[in-house]
Amino acid sequence: MRIGHGYDVHALAEERPLIIGGVNIPHIKGLLGHSDADVLVHAVIDALLGAAGLGDIGGHFPDSNAKYKNADSLKLLAEVRELTKGYQISNIDATVIAQEPKLSPYREQMSKNIAEVLEIAPDLVNIKFKTEENLGFTGAKQGIAAHAVTLLIQRLRPLQY
Repeated sequence: MRIGHGYDVHALAEERPLIIGGVNIPHIKGLLGHSDADVLVHAVIDALLGAAGLGDIGGHFPDSNAKYKNADSLKLLAEVRELTKGYQISNIDATVIAQEPKLSPYREQMSKNIAEVLEIAPDLVNIKFKTEENLGFTGAKQGIAAHAVTLLIQRLRPLQY
């Protein structure tokens, strides 16, 4: 078994869509980033890559590469699924930290989106939402952050001598 942790954060900005967990959420601001800045999916990607010992999101999808400009993070997650085919995903547990907007109405769709891309059951993707009680940059509505943890189980393979 291998455990991975992922973290991501993006600033809130005018004239950007707010995409979290592959859901376009109506809000006056969106997340600033080279790709679609989906903090939840980015944290999940980092958790999966970390558990598999494959580095991090920046190493695989650098913001210096124009190919990833405005990229759909769910498509990046699909690429990570291929990189981690030697593992079975036991579960994913994630927390999105945002003072606003209220995200719980979108939880089920976020879990479904991530599960569908990873080809796992939606009940293996648990997503929680927290505010910062008006503390820190997320509490001041300057940005949104996410953490994710995953447990991977290595598929059986022949011993190498």
